[in-house]
Amino acid sequence: MAWNDPKWGNDRGGGNGGPPDLDELWRRFNQRLNGLLGGKDKGGDDGGNRGGGTGRGGLPSFHIPGGAGILVVLAVLVWLASGFYIVDTGQRGVVLRFGKYIETTLPGPRWHLPYPFEAAEVVNVEQVRTVEVGFRNNVKSKVLSESLMLTDDENIIDLQLSVQYTLKSPEDYLFNNRSPDEAVMGAAETAIREIVGKNKMDFVLYEGRAEVADRATKLMQNILDRYKTGVSISKVNMQNAQPPEQVQAAFDDAVKAGQDRERFRNEGQAYANDVIPRAKGIAARLTEESMGYKQRVINNAEGEADRFSKVLVEYTKAPQVTRERMYQDAMQQVMSSTTKVMVDDKQGGNLLYLPLDKLIQATSASAPQEAAPAQPAPASSTPAAADPRNRDTFRSRDREVRP
Repeated sequence: MAWNDPKWGNDRGGGNGGPPDLDELWRRFNQRLNGLLGGKDKGGDDGGNRGGGTGRGGLPSFHIPGGAGILVVLAVLVWLASGFYIVDTGQRGVVLRFGKYIETTLPGPRWHLPYPFEAAEVVNVEQVRTVEVGFRNNVKSKVLSESLMLTDDENIIDLQLSVQYTLKSPEDYLFNNRSPDEAVMGAAETAIREIVGKNKMDFVLYEGRAEVADRATKLMQNILDRYKTGVSISKVNMQNAQPPEQVQAAFDDAVKAGQDRERFRNEGQAYANDVIPRAKGIAARLTEESMGYKQRVINNAEGEADRFSKVLVEYTKAPQVTRERMYQDAMQQVMSSTTKVMVDDKQGGNLLYLPLDKLIQATSASAPQEAAPAQPAPASSTPAAADPRNRDTFRSRDREVRP
């Protein structure tokens, strides 16, 4: 040290003989510190020894009787400042006094009596917490003791679900339960087992999955409210629901059979929807046709009856004339649909056959050909009556002998 070095001890002022003396630096530091803290400067070379004794290694110690109060005040201010805390948005501050609940503070800067009188715990009430039942972190990491459940029809299913919840009462969450997450898990397992045990296997696995989740949410909330956990269930997610692996293949076959049944039923319904309207249309058409036929027959019958009545009136007035007229009308109707033949019996007993129907047909067939100017009439268009072969044929017949 400087006071043991013979070279440095000869020059206390820190001149050209060597570096500054450490004792002098220490004394000046003590004087300045005493001045800042309100102490008195003793002055002289022995000021350090008057201010206090010699410390370890020969360095003098200092004593500041005037600055003790300031240090105490600073310590008190620091102690009081330790009671300030900030509650963020979505959080609540719970203040405890000697371990007893006092109040719940809202977001913002807050202050409480410092330790050991009061303490504050900040709880996030809007954070969504998740509890997993039947698996951990991954659906493949199954916990069979939680996931295997028995249905109402005595079938075993493997069901995994996750429960999301928030806090609605930070006081109940902190003080009424030792482990809130385990309480939520236990309530979730209890609720889902009760609901699955009251329903059929197909209902839980397929058409009733959403309903099972809703009912489980309500039942879990009721259980947790009775326990006063301060937890609000947000949503229950059915992660996986299937039969055990040992019967999975047989169950898949049954599911395929059910799907085929539904497909055939839909196809049959589609066919019925196609055939039934058409059958109804045909039936309606036949009904309308029959009604039309019925009306036509009735009208014809009524017309004939009316005509007969009128004819009867005329017949009573002139029976002979009416009878002759009726005979002529009847013969006209009969002769209009039969083959007509004219026979001349005044030619000395020779029979002349004249087929009028053939002549009419030949005339009607030759009329369109004569109407076309660009095409000459073919030789074959001659009427059959002008053909001499036909006349010879007619003459070669045996003459009838009149009696």
